[in-house]
Amino acid sequence: MARTGIRGVAELAGVAIGTVSNYLNHPDRVSADKAQRIQAAIDEIGFVPSNAGRQLRLGVSSVIGYISPNVSNPYVSEIAESVERRATERGVTVFLANSHRSREREDDYLAVFEQHQVLGLLVSSDGPIEDRLASVRRRGTPSVLVGQRAMSSGQPSVSIDDVSGGRQAGRHLLEIGCRRLAVVGGPLSLAQIADRFAGLSEVVRESGGATLEFIDETDRSVRGGLAVGAALMARPPELRPDGIFAVNDLLALGILRVLVGAGVGVPHDVAIIGYDDTAFAEGSVIPLTSVRGRHDSYGTAVVDMLFDVVEGRTIDEPHRVFAPDLVVRASTDGFGRR
Repeated sequence: MARTGIRGVAELAGVAIGTVSNYLNHPDRVSADKAQRIQAAIDEIGFVPSNAGRQLRLGVSSVIGYISPNVSNPYVSEIAESVERRATERGVTVFLANSHRSREREDDYLAVFEQHQVLGLLVSSDGPIEDRLASVRRRGTPSVLVGQRAMSSGQPSVSIDDVSGGRQAGRHLLEIGCRRLAVVGGPLSLAQIADRFAGLSEVVRESGGATLEFIDETDRSVRGGLAVGAALMARPPELRPDGIFAVNDLLALGILRVLVGAGVGVPHDVAIIGYDDTAFAEGSVIPLTSVRGRHDSYGTAVVDMLFDVVEGRTIDEPHRVFAPDLVVRASTDGFGRR
């Protein structure tokens, strides 16, 4: 079935084609009577305005492309929701693409968004991507790197101070009395993971008297946490860590489930900390202590920075870094006490 065009709307409403065009793009130029007739015609024949055509006429897109590595992670979903809310306030639409941590899919989405001449890109990646964003930028599509601090001065970014997050987690575990610490996550080639591990490692080195191991688990999901938990339960109790810092809440919740199911006391025998402070952390059967990385203004900062770039404004803070906070809950509060 052929799509009804603007000519059909004009004929049904009894107005000129130019009047319909004004109604769609400059409604203030159309009288109330004609506007009512045009809208009635649009409703009757099911006309859908072409945004692509409008973009060609005005030279401005109303779409932002947002590429994320894993939208199933509730932390990512929370950020996407805040980004969408701010974008709506600024009159644009967000198209969310899930790369599934695949470089090939990232490249495909970058190409698709560039071909559709989006207003700009918000990109979160599990790997190096600045060189590719630079190529896209040279061809005219600006971007903001989300979740990791950009290395290039020409690439704006909004991120979290993950080194500080790791320090806070490690300091808390040591202060409550944990001495066999473990960081769970991976890979260390991912800057965010490396920074969280570095922060905790620094605290352990400074304290003395504590040990630290890194458990490499690249499946940063509940399933990955279940696997780590099972591996820990296969060890003798004296060889298990008594303080666990998982690099996200999903991993921590999977570990927590296995340990509690096996009769290990959490937090009495093992204290567990997650990262991201998602709703799942607070709502767990044993509420999870977690490092809160995002803030209410995070999504606003991401979108506003992109608009600053698009509109040619000087950005005072091109690499904005948010400070994380440790939220203490029952998974660590009470370690060593019966």
